[in-house]
Amino acid sequence: MSMSDAEQLALDGLAPRKRRRAPAEHTPAAHDPVAHVVLDVQAMHLGQTFDYLIDEKDSDTAVPGALVRVRFGGQRVNGVIWDRSATSDTPRSSLRYLERVLGGDVLVPASMRDDITAIAEAYGGTRANILRLAVPPRVVKIEREQRLAASFNRRPSPILSQAVQRRGEMLEASYGQWNMLRDALAGTGFRPFVFDSLPGMGEQARCVAWMIAQSYLAGHGAVVVLPTMREVGDVMLALRELGLRPFGPAAGVGDGAHADDERSERGMGAWRGDVAVLTASTAPADRYRAYFATAIGQVRCVIGTRAAMYAPVDGPALFAIVDDVAYQQADGMMPYAQARGVLRLRAERHGGVFVAIANARSSISHAEVEGIGAATATGGPATAIHALPTVTRERMPWVRWLNRDELARLADPSIGARVPHTAVNNIRQALDSGPVLFSIPSDGVSEALSCAACHRQARCRRCSGPLATVAGNRTPRCRWCGAAAVNWVCPGCKGERLRVVRVGAAGTADELRKLFRGVPMLLSSPSQPKGVIHEITAQRMIVIATPGAEPRVNPVTDEQGAAGHEYSAVAILDAWTSLYSPGMDARVDTLTAWMRVAATCAPRSRGGQVLILGETDPAIAQSMMMWNSALLAAKDVEERGEIGLPPVVTAACVWGQRDAVRSLLLSIGAMDGGDMAVCTAPDGRELPAVLGPVPIPPPRTVDARELEVTADRVKAVVLVPRSRRGELARRLHLQVARHVAARKPGELRFQIDPKDLI
Repeated sequence: MSMSDAEQLALDGLAPRKRRRAPAEHTPAAHDPVAHVVLDVQAMHLGQTFDYLIDEKDSDTAVPGALVRVRFGGQRVNGVIWDRSATSDTPRSSLRYLERVLGGDVLVPASMRDDITAIAEAYGGTRANILRLAVPPRVVKIEREQRLAASFNRRPSPILSQAVQRRGEMLEASYGQWNMLRDALAGTGFRPFVFDSLPGMGEQARCVAWMIAQSYLAGHGAVVVLPTMREVGDVMLALRELGLRPFGPAAGVGDGAHADDERSERGMGAWRGDVAVLTASTAPADRYRAYFATAIGQVRCVIGTRAAMYAPVDGPALFAIVDDVAYQQADGMMPYAQARGVLRLRAERHGGVFVAIANARSSISHAEVEGIGAATATGGPATAIHALPTVTRERMPWVRWLNRDELARLADPSIGARVPHTAVNNIRQALDSGPVLFSIPSDGVSEALSCAACHRQARCRRCSGPLATVAGNRTPRCRWCGAAAVNWVCPGCKGERLRVVRVGAAGTADELRKLFRGVPMLLSSPSQPKGVIHEITAQRMIVIATPGAEPRVNPVTDEQGAAGHEYSAVAILDAWTSLYSPGMDARVDTLTAWMRVAATCAPRSRGGQVLILGETDPAIAQSMMMWNSALLAAKDVEERGEIGLPPVVTAACVWGQRDAVRSLLLSIGAMDGGDMAVCTAPDGRELPAVLGPVPIPPPRTVDARELEVTADRVKAVVLVPRSRRGELARRLHLQVARHVAARKPGELRFQIDPKDLI
């Protein structure tokens, strides 16, 4: 064997390494070769754009808003091209090329990129934080299918215009200043509204559907955020009644020149329709299809839960939210944005219409109507649309508050009973007309402190926060600011003793069976074996349901031909539990829940009645009996102004490891004489800017001995005037970014405009 035939022997698994291929040659794009990319990296200090070079072969597809894949550090990450330019501040020798352009479609249009930047600045987050929540994971197959359907546009049918006109005339006869909303939806220019809806099954859904259809006919888009999927289904049903088609594969084939094209699209798997549903709970492929169709302009109207607030709708549009005070409207991921603030911000930037519609007006909505406080990026003056008084009286049921004073006036001997005799007699009569709903508090058990003499909830003298007992300490402390309640005295009766109130509703069904023998009973609750029951028939029965789990009544026709789709009576049990809710929005939340169940009751013209059983705040009861939530909202805003709480001022919650939280408060100037250490209220009073810090108990599922860091977590509340909201967001963002970049130990997070301070 010659030397040229010799081979180097190698053991299995130890073969010589192959030579690395030479790097591919790149040619920079002739026009704007630098791409400014927002990477899918959630670290706070990496929120800026990073520059990459664009190869000439990718120049046509590497457009702003397209999805790309790049090398960052030692890994490949996805990103979105935010912009292109001719030069970069980074030396040319240090720039890498884009590895791949994914699809080339504009997934994040220019207006959406501007919105994302503004939202991140308003809530102290990064653009990557918003992109993670807004853009679903890409599905290539769906892009190919939907591009075919995007080339055909459906014209509004004459039937839609006629139905919208008829519905608008009916609503105009029921609400004051309706013409202002109608003109705003048909025109351009930013207009914010606060909408107080009438009672009645499906009233909110019909109003929202009309707004969407009116905006659609004007050639504009619409984004509507609803609290749960039940409301999404109601609105979609109302839209179908008007003539708008849901976005989906089952869209009907039209007549005329495009009928064959539509059949071809359905064969290719393309979806068509007028209104898309965008929620985080839908299948990933369906969610991306709805998002992609909206981004390329195939669908202009989007409804859904909180995830829909980032729908990439372009141009003047309707941005509406239903029940803005609901806890579902607050995002649970950084930057913890509120759907109400996001939609209002986007409406103003798009020159569109913002509508906050609810049965119970929130405190921030009332403050906007009254023009209280300075305008911010997420709030400002608004116009109220309220139902006409005569129509309200006709639509609402009779509302009776059976508290101790009313029962004494009626000489009811069962004062103090959970269901007094007066209520039992009324409910027995109502059962002859149809089902009766008993609304009970949640099945869980919670604790609150109250005065042992008059049962008034015990609150802090410093900030009016709820008092609670802390393990290992007999002195109660405030759950907001952490102040000790030493020598506490009840402001109502001057009592000095406290008692613990435990709230529960486990034996409600057994108790009611003794009062209404022989009447069928149904229990609807997430914690019950049968879970939530969605529908019942309109027949004699008692339904016991927790808030949000109330079944809908299906209409049935009796021998006389009469049909009904509502409860003949609604009884609100344990109303006294509303006195011990610790949340900042406790009273508004209570009124919202009660108005929602009252809206399922028949109007007074058909004998419908709502019974409030037990003691509650008189402002809540009065708002219910008059169906005017502005009464409670006005009192709430007035009381919050006296003690310096949102929406009169801006609040931010900061939580994490104790030393990290204290260092942040010092860095932003909120402690020790800093320029944010004092919060000036609108009336000129100076208030302390920091409440707390108060300890956060470790999670029950975590062993504190294994994770010692969970034993030293605290939370603080920072208050600033509304005019300094943007500055507070910038300072919090900067300090948390520095904390993360320096790799300092301990958790550190914040949230601006929190739902609650606890």
